[in-house]
Amino acid sequence: MLRLTKRKKEGTDPPVKQQAVVLPLHTGNRSLEYLVELIDKIRPDNARNIEEAELKFKAVLYQVGQERTSLFSLRKALLSQFVKTNIVTALTESGIVSSRGFVQELMGKIKHKILPALQSPDNFLYVINKIFYKKTDHIWVEGMNPILWKQFFEMLGIQINLTEPALIKQLQQSLQMLSYRITTLGLEKEMTHRYENFEDAIYPFLEQNRLVNDYIKAVEANKDAQSLRILLGNTTEALHNCNQSIQWIRDQRKTYGTSLAQTYILTRLQQQINRLFIVIDVLDSDNALNTERFADYFKTVVHNENRKNSVKEFLSENTGYLAYQIAEHGGRTGERYITTTRKEFWKMFWSAAGGGIIISFIGIIKNLLGKMKLAPFWQGFLYSTNYSLGFVLIQDTGSTLATKQPAYTANNVVSSFDVEKIGEQPDLRNLAITVARVSRTQLASFAGNLMVVFPLTYLLAMLYFQITGTKIAEGVAAQKLLTDQQPFHSLALLYACFTGFFLFASGLIAGYVENYVVYGKIGDRLRSLSSFKNAFGEKRRYKIIHYIENNLGALIGNISLGFFLGMAGFFGKIFGIPFDIRHITISAANTSIGFFGLDHLITAKELWYTLFGVFMIGFLNFAVSFSLAFIVAVKSRGIHLREYPEFLGIMWRYFKKFPRDFIKAPSVRTANELK
Repeated sequence: MLRLTKRKKEGTDPPVKQQAVVLPLHTGNRSLEYLVELIDKIRPDNARNIEEAELKFKAVLYQVGQERTSLFSLRKALLSQFVKTNIVTALTESGIVSSRGFVQELMGKIKHKILPALQSPDNFLYVINKIFYKKTDHIWVEGMNPILWKQFFEMLGIQINLTEPALIKQLQQSLQMLSYRITTLGLEKEMTHRYENFEDAIYPFLEQNRLVNDYIKAVEANKDAQSLRILLGNTTEALHNCNQSIQWIRDQRKTYGTSLAQTYILTRLQQQINRLFIVIDVLDSDNALNTERFADYFKTVVHNENRKNSVKEFLSENTGYLAYQIAEHGGRTGERYITTTRKEFWKMFWSAAGGGIIISFIGIIKNLLGKMKLAPFWQGFLYSTNYSLGFVLIQDTGSTLATKQPAYTANNVVSSFDVEKIGEQPDLRNLAITVARVSRTQLASFAGNLMVVFPLTYLLAMLYFQITGTKIAEGVAAQKLLTDQQPFHSLALLYACFTGFFLFASGLIAGYVENYVVYGKIGDRLRSLSSFKNAFGEKRRYKIIHYIENNLGALIGNISLGFFLGMAGFFGKIFGIPFDIRHITISAANTSIGFFGLDHLITAKELWYTLFGVFMIGFLNFAVSFSLAFIVAVKSRGIHLREYPEFLGIMWRYFKKFPRDFIKAPSVRTANELK
C-alpha cells in the first residue's frame, strides 16, 4: 500500500497536520481519466498564456486544499498510476541524453515523427502522454511559477511506505540501473585522461556503485530501515563527489579544450546523477521528499515527452553541446577586438586602416579576375583564393577586417554574465558597459576600413587606367557595380544577410579548430613526431608549432570565409537561385571602381543612394553575424535571456546618459555611474 501524509519539504521532521490516510489504490478504472480532466481544467487556451494557466492552477489548488474529498481523490488517482504502471523507463531514460550516436538518434527521431513508436498502457510514459496530450503543454508547465508546482506536490504529500513491493522493486531497479550507467560513463577516457592518477579519477564513480550494490544486498537480507538509510546517505555523499569530478573537468575546458564526446558524456552523467538523487530521495523513507527536485523532474518528463520526436530541438541541443568549445575559444580572439581606453580605440582604428589597404587590392584583383572568361567553378575558385589570401594577410600583418569582429566579440559580451556578478546574479551594468565597448570598437574598425577602401581603390583603379589605357570596368559593367550595392534595385540586403551567416560560420570553424588544437595537444604531438624533427631544424620547428598553436584556428577560419564568399555566386548560378554575397568592404571597393569607370557621370542622388546601400550592407553583415554568434554563446552557457528583462532598461538609460561612450572611448567609466 501507499501511505499518504501532508508534509513539508526536506529538512527537519515537520509537524504532522493530519493523520495518515490509507486509500485502496487498485480499485476503479477512472484514475487516468480523472487526471486528464484535472489538467484540462488548468491548461490555458494559448500555451504561452502563462498568467491564465497560473490563475487556473491556483483555483484548483484552492479547491483541493479546501475539500478533503477532492484531495483524497487526486491522491488516489495519481498514486494508483505509480503502482499500476512501469516507472523504470521514466526514471532511467526520459529527459536523459541518448547514448546512441548523433546520426542514429536523428534518423530515429525522423522515423518516429512520421510514425510514432507504440507505447504500452502499463508504461508510466504512456500515462504522461495521455494526460499532457497537447504537444505545447510543456510550455505552460515549465513557464508557471515553480512555487505553484512545489505547493501542488507538497499538498499531495506523497510518502512511500516500503510495504508496497511492486513500486519499491521498480525504484530499486532504477537505482541499480542508473548506478551502473554512471559507473560506465565515469570510466570513459574523456573523463579520466586529465587526471594524473587514474584511481583518483574513477574512485567516486566506483564507490557510488559499490554502495548501491551494498544497499540492494541489505534489502535482500532484510536489514533494518536505519541501516538502509545510512547506505543511501553514503551513496548520496558519493554522488556529490561525482559531481565535484564533473565540475573539475568542466573547469579544465577553457585551458585544455573539449570534444563533442566529452560534452555528451558530461551532460549524460549529470542528468543521471540528478535522477539518482530523486530515486534515493524516495527510497530513504525519511518522510522528507525534496519536492523542488521532484517538480523539476516532473517538468523534464513532460517536456521530453512533448518534444521527444522534435528534430529541431534535437539539432538545437546538439548545437548547445558544441557551443561551449566553439564560443569559448573563439572568445579568446575576441578579446583583442574590444577596446577600453582611448589608446586602444585609436590602435584599432589604425589597425583597420591597414586592413583597408589590403581590401582595396583584393577588390581590384577580384574585378580583374572577373574579366577572365572562365567556367563558373574556376572563376569562383579564383575569387575564393583571392579572398582567402587577402584575409590571411590581414591576420598575419595584425590588421583588422571589421566584419570579422562580431563572430568573436559576441562571446565576450555573453561572458559578462559569468565574469561580472553581484552575488549569484550577473552585473547587468557591467554588461551594458561591455556592449558600449563593442559598439565603439566596431565603429572604429568600420571607419578605419572604409576611410581607406573608398579613396585607395579609386586611386588604384585610376593607376590601372594610366598604365594600361583601359578601365577595370566601364559602361554597363561599371553601372552594374553600383546597382549591385543599391538596396532597392538589387538583392543586396538579402545577400548581405547571407554574408553575415558566412562570417558567423567562419568564426565557428575558427573556434572549433582552436579548440581542437588545444584538446588534441597538436603542438605536443608535433614536438614528439620523429619525421617532423628530421625535416626541420629546432628554430624552424619552434616557429611552426608556435604558429599552429596560436594561429591555426584563425588561418582555417580565414580560408573558409574566403571560399564561402568566393563560391557563393557559383552555387547561385548552377542552381539558378538568387544566392550571392555582399560584403561591406568589397562593396565599397566595387563602388569606387564603378564610380571611376563611369567618369563620375552619375547624379549626387544615385551616389548617396549607393553609399547608403553600402552602409546598410555593413549593418546587416554585423547584425546577422553578431546575432548568430551571440545566440551560440548564450546557449553555450545555458543562459535564458528572458530572465533578465531589466537589461534593456539599463542599456537605454546608459545610452541616454552617455551616448558618446558608444562612439568614442571615455577616460573612465564604472558600473556605479549607470545607476
